Amino acid sequence: MKIALVGATGLVGSVMLKVLEERGFGSNELIAAASSKSVGKKLTFAGREITVISVEQAIAEKPDIAIFSAGSGASLQYAPQFAAQGTYVVDNSSAWRYEKHIPLIVPEINGDVITADDHIIANPNCSTIQMVLALAPLHNQFKINRLVISTYQSVSGTGVKALNQLFKEREGQDCEKAYPYRIDLNLLPHGGTFEDNGYTTEEMKLVKETRKILRDDSIRITATVVRVPVTGGHSEAVNIEFEKDYELSDIYRLLNEMPGIKVIDNPANNEYPMPYFAKDKDEVFVGRIRRDESQEKALNIWVVADNLRKGAATNAVQIAQLLCQKGFVK
Repeated sequence: MKIALVGATGLVGSVMLKVLEERGFGSNELIAAASSKSVGKKLTFAGREITVISVEQAIAEKPDIAIFSAGSGASLQYAPQFAAQGTYVVDNSSAWRYEKHIPLIVPEINGDVITADDHIIANPNCSTIQMVLALAPLHNQFKINRLVISTYQSVSGTGVKALNQLFKEREGQDCEKAYPYRIDLNLLPHGGTFEDNGYTTEEMKLVKETRKILRDDSIRITATVVRVPVTGGHSEAVNIEFEKDYELSDIYRLLNEMPGIKVIDNPANNEYPMPYFAKDKDEVFVGRIRRDESQEKALNIWVVADNLRKGAATNAVQIAQLLCQKGFVK
């Protein structure tokens, strides 16, 4: 089997290489592709040295699966070219997520919707992935009517330029800015770009993607996204209003039974999810589980995950694994 990784030299691409190896793809042929400025660079995968080639060259290799982490522009340009020759594309950008005919997949939740004809598959936004993994079993049991979401997102979600800004500011040095203001010792209520409704693109992703993945357009959702000076890991405070009432014991049971979820919730011993503990892990951590005392049938939870792992690389590789399990790729 041939696997192409488009955007192999980027921040998420480097994590994808690691996850591909961890999840049993090390023995397969890997084609590392990137923009022209990275062509010729050397990468290491499964103990082998790989030379980065152009995306056009990668297309000519006719891989079985192509995982994209190169931005929306590259995905819009090249994904259809891969798909036209029978390659299954797993795209990590926002390019295809809202297209009705393109599956938007978190394998533990809606992997069943992928068919052999789906040659472009969208990977959701990192903040969406971790949240819906916790919400799905609760929605199935009690039906979610409304969500109020506040996110505390690592600067790593913006990329290497943002991480460099944080480190340089911490050292008191000047640098190229990824954000309009300093990030160190500061918070920015600004994720993505602002839309006409006053919300940002990161906030609207949470609205649109959650509805699509949970297959329920009736859920009312409002979100505020904040960038925080953390090098890795997204955190989310989620207020959930259900149609049916619940017992807290059922909430704990459903979350504990959900694949990919780990509950850490022991306030008496100061045990709760934090980015510090989520680093380099694939699980989504849930804690601070408590009834909303101001609203009937409502619940508060705190959700944390490594945004470069389950929020991007791991979910994409899980989709590739699912394609193999379904027999679409051999």
